[in-house]
Amino acid sequence: MSDLKILVVGAGATGGYFGGRLLQAGRDVTFLVRPGRAKLLRDRGLRITGLGEDTVLEPPLVETGTLDRTYDLVLVAVKAAGLTSAIDDFAPAVGPGTLILPFLNGLAHIDALDARFGKDAVLGGVAKVQTTIDDDGAVRRLGPLQSLAYGARTEPAPEKLHDVGEALGNAGFTATLDERITESMWSKWVFIAAIGAVNSLMRATIGEVVAVPGGTEFAEAVVTEAAAVAEAAGYPLPAADLEATRRTVTDPGMGGSSLYRDLLGGHPVEGDQIFGDLTARARELGVAVPLLDLVTLQLRVHQHRIG
Repeated sequence: MSDLKILVVGAGATGGYFGGRLLQAGRDVTFLVRPGRAKLLRDRGLRITGLGEDTVLEPPLVETGTLDRTYDLVLVAVKAAGLTSAIDDFAPAVGPGTLILPFLNGLAHIDALDARFGKDAVLGGVAKVQTTIDDDGAVRRLGPLQSLAYGARTEPAPEKLHDVGEALGNAGFTATLDERITESMWSKWVFIAAIGAVNSLMRATIGEVVAVPGGTEFAEAVVTEAAAVAEAAGYPLPAADLEATRRTVTDPGMGGSSLYRDLLGGHPVEGDQIFGDLTARARELGVAVPLLDLVTLQLRVHQHRIG
């Protein structure tokens, strides 16, 4: 069993779920959380519910502003809007041999982490999980998907990468070492951007969009734009990933993305993280993305409206 000391930054839908599973598996896990979340977790425990499960854990916690030691592995699972403050919060946990494994959407967070801690310390990661935070603060599972992919972004790979694999393996979810992790991060980015754009621009589920004349062609055009940015950046989507994305955004039974749910609910959305950065890279690369430009503007208006 791995003896890595792991710090999980954030105990929300992603960090709470995977960190909780690692804790259940006997890993040395501590959660870095803000005081309000810390109080809730101390009072009620870290609860994982849904799909017939009702697990209650008592997680080791450290509150922001009180970190006084370093860790071997830092898992970063915060919303994009909280990344800048999170970096300041967990910086004391990063020592000379610490590896940082982030699970955020897009790639803007990688640039920020590289700038602060150096590229060699920052791994690439892709999290796939169907979870949300309930009104009572529990992590609720919405579906069976639960996997992490991780990998080095530099050569040679960090010596501790094998230890990371041991720490994440056999912990109740699928953990895969991905030797092409940056390509996989681009693939996920295209996937979530395509679904989010179709939902947001049409204010409808995927099924509702493709049920009308022109809907399927529109959805496929969104995928084509997003994939063109990835290809121009040097990370063309593997044929299987591109086909899977096209299939998903034209699936009559497909609903709405989490971004779309947040949009309809009047909540903040990761518009700039997912779309603003993607369209900025498109401009730098000379790729025309009129549909993605439109959804970027739309979500910025939404963010301005809600303050």
